[in-house]
Amino acid sequence: MINLSPRYGWSAKHVVFLTVLIGAAIFAMLDQWLDIFKIASLDEESSHIFLVPPIAFWLVWIRRIRFRRCPPRTSWFGVLLIIAGYLTTSISHNHSFQAGLHGGAVLMLIGAIMTVVGVQVIANFMPAVMILALLVPVPGALRLAIAGPLQNATARVTTFTLEIMGFYVQRSGNVVNINDTPVAVAEACNGMRMGFALVLVSYAFAFTVPLRNSVRVLILLLSPVAAIICNVIRLAPTVILYGYADQDFADNFHDISGWLMLPLAFLMLMGATRALRWAMIPTYRFTLATQAS
Repeated sequence: MINLSPRYGWSAKHVVFLTVLIGAAIFAMLDQWLDIFKIASLDEESSHIFLVPPIAFWLVWIRRIRFRRCPPRTSWFGVLLIIAGYLTTSISHNHSFQAGLHGGAVLMLIGAIMTVVGVQVIANFMPAVMILALLVPVPGALRLAIAGPLQNATARVTTFTLEIMGFYVQRSGNVVNINDTPVAVAEACNGMRMGFALVLVSYAFAFTVPLRNSVRVLILLLSPVAAIICNVIRLAPTVILYGYADQDFADNFHDISGWLMLPLAFLMLMGATRALRWAMIPTYRFTLATQAS
């Protein structure tokens, strides 16, 4: 368990105060948090939001030893973040800016935590704090700007892969035609949903393993490539099934294979780090036995 022993400066009052302030921050922006939950539940392209809290908790857990060297210190800067979050939400409400509404709620939550634990604790657990930004649903315009190129690249690579496998396929934009059956990439393999989920997996891997910062940046930059590779691995058999098998079976395969891509992406990242070590490229900051930093 996370050791919050009084000898390290932590006590029960800190836990109580933190719980109360977090509850107050959420209650003050309850409409925004409910809206985030509603969007994540109804919009498949935002379902990655449900992965953010467990990943954030995991990133805190593997760094729990840091609680020993960063005692809590009440910070007025946290109060300023709470005020900034409230103002962001208020201004965004007047201008109907959805991302600002949700972002202000998240900023207030971070401010509530910082008010109790202080800036030093936040800095020591920055990877867990930064990932909270993905609690904000992606605006539609930005989503389309990302999804279009991702789906187009996936369709191109999938068509090429199927042709190598000996299938006669034709591509028109993001639609792959096989056995006179058109399969839309946007429907058969949602690029945005998989893309953000795989970015989260890449982020969790990068800050779980004690990698050098340069390697972490490389992994994050290559996460869209990993998303395309995993999408193609998923999409190629999905297209074949839509062309030659029962549609219900193809639909079930499509749903199940989506979840299998997450552990596959994790294994791919592990393989990439092993390849770097094999090439004698400095990869880890410490030995693997050392607590992740």
